[in-house]
Amino acid sequence: MRTNIDIDDDLMEKALKMSDLKTKKDVVNEALKLFVRIESQKDIIKFRGKLKWEGDLDDMRTSKHVS
Repeated sequence: MRTNIDIDDDLMEKALKMSDLKTKKDVVNEALKLFVRIESQKDIIKFRGKLKWEGDLDDMRTSKHVS
């Protein structure tokens, strides 16, 4: 989708320097992916401590079976 947006120049410059990304478009796309990932995880957090899990974590870490 093509769009025109006003982006903070200093913030964009910092993002370009901190990443291996080469273009402003790449920075914006990466930021959008991160935003979506973080927002999606918020729904998962509400289940913390509410789901019952049974299993042997040590066994799962050491065995080579795949479920």
